[in-house]
Amino acid sequence: MEAKVTRRKFLQISGATFAGAAIVATSNRVVENAFSLSGRKKGIVKVPSYCSLCFWKCGLIGYVKDGKLWKLEGNPLDPLSKGRLCPRGSGGVGQHYDPDRLKAPLVRISSRGDEKWKVTTWDEALNYSAKKLMEIKDKYGPQSIALFSHGPGGVFLKHTLKAFGVKNITAPSFAQCRGPREVAFELTYGEIVGSPERTDIKNSKCFALIGSHLGENMHNTQVQEFAEAIERGANIIVVDPRFSIAASKAKYYLPIKPGTDTALLLAWINILIEEELYDKEFVNNYTHGFEQLKEYIKPFTAEWAFVETGIEPDLIKETIRELARYKPSSFVHPGRRVNWYGNDVQRIRAIAIVNALLGNWNRRGGFFKPVKMDIPKYPYPPYPEANYEVVYNPNSRFPFAGEEEGLTQGVRSATITGEPYPIKAWVVYGTNLIQTLPNPSETLEAIKKLEFLLVIDVIPNEIAMWADVVLPEAIYLERFDELNISPFRVPFVGIRQPVVPPPHDQKDGWWIARELAVKLGLEQYYPWKHIEEYLKYRVEAAGLSYEQLKKDGVILGNEQPIYVEDGLKLEFPYTPTQKIELYSTQLAEKGFSPFPTYERPPEPPPGYFRLLFGRVPVHTFSMTQSNRILMDMVEENEVWVNSDVAVSLGLSNGEYVRLKNQDGKISNKVKVRVTQRIRPDCVYIYHGFGHTSKSLKRAYLKGASDSELITHYDLDPIMGGTGMNNNFVTFVKE
Repeated sequence: MEAKVTRRKFLQISGATFAGAAIVATSNRVVENAFSLSGRKKGIVKVPSYCSLCFWKCGLIGYVKDGKLWKLEGNPLDPLSKGRLCPRGSGGVGQHYDPDRLKAPLVRISSRGDEKWKVTTWDEALNYSAKKLMEIKDKYGPQSIALFSHGPGGVFLKHTLKAFGVKNITAPSFAQCRGPREVAFELTYGEIVGSPERTDIKNSKCFALIGSHLGENMHNTQVQEFAEAIERGANIIVVDPRFSIAASKAKYYLPIKPGTDTALLLAWINILIEEELYDKEFVNNYTHGFEQLKEYIKPFTAEWAFVETGIEPDLIKETIRELARYKPSSFVHPGRRVNWYGNDVQRIRAIAIVNALLGNWNRRGGFFKPVKMDIPKYPYPPYPEANYEVVYNPNSRFPFAGEEEGLTQGVRSATITGEPYPIKAWVVYGTNLIQTLPNPSETLEAIKKLEFLLVIDVIPNEIAMWADVVLPEAIYLERFDELNISPFRVPFVGIRQPVVPPPHDQKDGWWIARELAVKLGLEQYYPWKHIEEYLKYRVEAAGLSYEQLKKDGVILGNEQPIYVEDGLKLEFPYTPTQKIELYSTQLAEKGFSPFPTYERPPEPPPGYFRLLFGRVPVHTFSMTQSNRILMDMVEENEVWVNSDVAVSLGLSNGEYVRLKNQDGKISNKVKVRVTQRIRPDCVYIYHGFGHTSKSLKRAYLKGASDSELITHYDLDPIMGGTGMNNNFVTFVKE
């Protein structure tokens, strides 16, 4: 039976939180799990699940002490966490106790920008949402609705909207993060890098990191293997304008000029070929286009690259010789957030080619072959036909854009312009688009043109403050979710299940998706009533024990060969030539250069510095700044400034300034960090701070938002990703 609000309750948003405080209905959610009874017991109960604070999805053990969530540890049975969690994962307890959390459904009773809300029941909020979506579909067609989704919890909402006829489904993780990498490797090898990455740091003797901040991005298994590589004496090469944590562990550090990475990679390719350091047998047997590449690469010498990159020719030569010395147990890391300058597919293509010349594909110490547990899909009815072109890639403007993980900025653009057709409703799950997408003013312009905006999230972030309906989801420690069957070194299946029940009237994402489907007349697409029916079907259809999975949190499959050295056959069936394409036949066919091209980056205006941004180890994007535990560790970001620049500008360590970009946009105040660990032509800040939602009390206006300063972005012509590193800032003193 649905919880009821016995009288109308209104919430005026000013300094008060979205969540309200004590004016919400209490939850009557019944978790069909023995662990939900732990609140009635004294002592400690341990519950396995998996994390949701990044895409790595580490297995964890939640400890419930006297009915209250106490602590989190890594699950020693899980191949991703190996018994350890990163700072974010360990601090997940703070998300459960976050006082700023959304606590009950909210329906707007004012125009957007005038923050007046009604705290309501789930039934009323879902009925209203379904009514608006059906009205918009009837008036404009299903193509007028778009879904933005991030994380595994969005699986069921995607299912609901596909059943409703929606094809415009996008994920910021593609256009703003790893899209160029996956496209570049698929063009070259016919396979993507995938998540988690298939880099074999565990066995590598030498590897290069180009703008990959291991130790700061905290991708758990990689960071553990990185530490082990340092301990055993692996040779590490770091290419970065900033002396990162990874750079401090490197044998070679190359402080490259921002935007010139492709020039360095072309020179590396040149040296590998000219000095015959490449794996000749591998190249002869498994690659296409070597002779053409050999001719193409001749002008790109180390001396040429020195002019572009600022890296001495001898250092360029020695670092690629070092990689070649240990081939095939060496590699260049393909990176993760690789949307930098707008020509990113070609840059990652150069990385893919260097690796091919090292002969390291599916070789020990290079890249391993990921394997995956075979878990049957649930037998759903087929989706209705959706005979319309996706809105974000009209006329296939970007020939290699992914349809399943579409271009977020393309949906935003279509919403503003109405071209190629109007978008009238957004459904946003688990992603704060105002912080995620570049140029937030465009996002707000698009929102103002919508007839309906539905947001499903756990905190009252900026995008939620602009919604018409806000639905509070239970956090990952309080809900069931989709199985984790990520490809990795060993096949495995992991389960997410409630460690504790939600404290208020929050609901599981699967429940929200299913109930919305019922309200939309799509109940036939959910033959199961509770997610455990769904999970049990899939697990047992694979011949596994669902009860064992719940008890242990993970079940491992049989080991399979992941290296050529262990008997794996090396094949490339998914490229047109069925070989590694050094010369890309697919790019040539679409009118692009079949080889990586270098474009000199734009120079900053006088007195300005290139704005670089990245991750802080204890936070996840803009999602965790209301978590008191994590904010106690890092409460605000800082702007890294070269010490010589600081002296010339009269900047002192720890003083507050504002940043002004090339278009006149001025940030919130941010603390100066004077350091020798960054080049003088750029500055660096951590992403995710500078929240403008007053409902995020602890995080409100703490630090500066890099997103606000990214008013310019360049679209990759091959796949449409947003290059965001061609913005420049100067300092405005407080």
